[in-house]
Amino acid sequence: MPFSLLPWRMTDALTDLEPAWLQAQGISLLMLDFDNTIVPYTTNIPTGEMEAWLKLLLASDVQLCVVSNSKRERVKIFCEKYGIPCITHAKKPFSKGISECLRRFSVSKENCALAGDQIFTDTLGANCAGIRAVLVKAIDNHNIWLKLRHVAEMPFILLSGNRRIEK
Repeated sequence: MPFSLLPWRMTDALTDLEPAWLQAQGISLLMLDFDNTIVPYTTNIPTGEMEAWLKLLLASDVQLCVVSNSKRERVKIFCEKYGIPCITHAKKPFSKGISECLRRFSVSKENCALAGDQIFTDTLGANCAGIRAVLVKAIDNHNIWLKLRHVAEMPFILLSGNRRIEK
């Protein structure tokens, strides 16, 4: 599949991805990164808006699955609490977790997207796996390493400027 660091779409928040819009794009399975996409690295408690969005998506025809590189139990505990299937140790940008998700849900690549906050893992992984990548603005770049990563991603964000999802 194509090696690309450019997302299919970009948005400021995961909660901008409405079920009707996803379905209009032909997306029936939305894979989600966890840390800094759903919640910050520093907590497992979503905002009220994020919690309402998760419930809205879970009640829709769009299936959700968290596909996270994390090895921490917090991801599984969160997903169990909210009734969201999850795959941990995904090894993005490699296809291990994404391929496992596609097999688990038996959905074609054309009907999938992965939303995440990192270009070098989430966007690249989705593109290499042949699914659509949605770059979500990180919730909180709370340390120097996350800030430096964001600086390294800026050229690709700027190149993708016309791919924003309008509210």
